[in-house]
Amino acid sequence: NFTITRNSKMGELNTLYVGNLNYKASKEDLESLFGEFGEVAKVRLIEKDGIKKGFGFVEFAESSAAKKSKEELDGKEFMGRRLKIDFALPKKPRD
Repeated sequence: NFTITRNSKMGELNTLYVGNLNYKASKEDLESLFGEFGEVAKVRLIEKDGIKKGFGFVEFAESSAAKKSKEELDGKEFMGRRLKIDFALPKKPRD
């Protein structure tokens, strides 16, 4: 499971949704890209039956790094595709 974490002092989200990823992108590629903005705590690429779905999540140690990377990278090209980045929200419980 992937946990959405909040900065306990600020109540801000630390985890980003990263969409429109190149299917060849690896966890290491994302750690390198997002690591320029702060400490990356965890990267998760979403797969189904071993096939990447083209999106994932990046969790930062600090919410300020998540905010800065969203501002700088949303809409930027990475590995030939324009990234769609937003703050990840916790899953809503199913009925």
